Amino acid sequence: MQSYRVTHIDQLESEAIYVLRETAAQFENPALLFSGGKDSIVMAHLAWKAFYPSKLPFPLVHVDTGHNFPETMTYRDAFVERINARLVVGLVQDSIDQGKVKEESGPTASRNSLQTVTLLDTIEENKYDACLGGGRRDEEKARAKERFFSHRDDFGQWDPKNQRPELWNTFNARKRVGEHFRVFPLSNWTEMDIWQYIKAEGIDLPSLYFSHEREVVERHGSLLATSEIVVPQAGEKVETKIVRFRTIGDMTCTGAVESEASDLDAVIHEVAAARQTERGTRADDRRSETAMEDRKKEGYF
Repeated sequence: MQSYRVTHIDQLESEAIYVLRETAAQFENPALLFSGGKDSIVMAHLAWKAFYPSKLPFPLVHVDTGHNFPETMTYRDAFVERINARLVVGLVQDSIDQGKVKEESGPTASRNSLQTVTLLDTIEENKYDACLGGGRRDEEKARAKERFFSHRDDFGQWDPKNQRPELWNTFNARKRVGEHFRVFPLSNWTEMDIWQYIKAEGIDLPSLYFSHEREVVERHGSLLATSEIVVPQAGEKVETKIVRFRTIGDMTCTGAVESEASDLDAVIHEVAAARQTERGTRADDRRSETAMEDRKKEGYF
C-alpha cells in the first residue's frame, strides 16, 4: 500500500481553499483582487482548484494605475482567458479625470497611493461585500496584524484594534450595511512557500520574475526600470543590468534586484539566502515607517 506524506505546503493549500470556500459561502458578492503578481496568481490558482470544474463564483478585480509593466498586462489577459474568469478593471486614470484624486508631480511621483480611491469606488460601484487579497504576514509588519477575515468600516477603513477573534478557524462575516471585508487566504504563507507551491503546481508567471537584461536607474536605493514613465533625472546614470523583480507593482515604485536567477530552482535558492524582504525593493513602502499601515487604514489593500 502506497503511503502519502502530507507536507506543510499541502496543509497551506488546504487552509487557503477552506478560506476561499468560506468566503463564497458567507458573502453574497465577493471578488478576488488580482494584480498580476505571484501572490494573486497563486490565490487565483487556488480558487480555480477550490471550485473546479465550476467557474469561479467571483470576478477578478484589477486596479490599473496606467503605469503597469507591459509584461504584467499581457500576462493578466492571458491568465484570465486561461481560467475562464471574469475580469473587472478599475482605472486610476478615471479617478484622476473625475477630479477624485490629484496626480503627484516631481521625480518621485507615483500613482501607487492613488489606487485606494479607485479601489474603494470599484467596490462601491459593484457592491462587493468581500475582497480576497493575496497579502501574507511575512511581507510587512502592518500585514502581520491582519485576520483571515479583515473587517472594513463603511468608509473602507481598517482599524487593527477592531478585528474579530478567529478561534478554531471560525470566521465571523457579520457586517452592517455599507461595511465590507478583506479576506486573506494566504495569511500563513511565506515568500518561500509561494515559490515552492508555484514549482509544485507548474504555475506560469510573468517573465519579470526571472533574470533578464533591462535598463535601470538607481533612485533612492531602488533600481527602477527606465521607461516613458520613469525618466532619468539629472545626475542619474542609466545602466544595463541583469535583474529580476521579487514583487510586481507600479513601475514608478517597484525596484528590481540584480540577479542571475533565470528559473524556479535558482529563484528558490536566491530567496532562501535573501536577508531583505521582497517589499524592501518597494520605494512606496519607504516613504515613512508606517507607510503601509497608513494606506491600509485609508482603505488600501
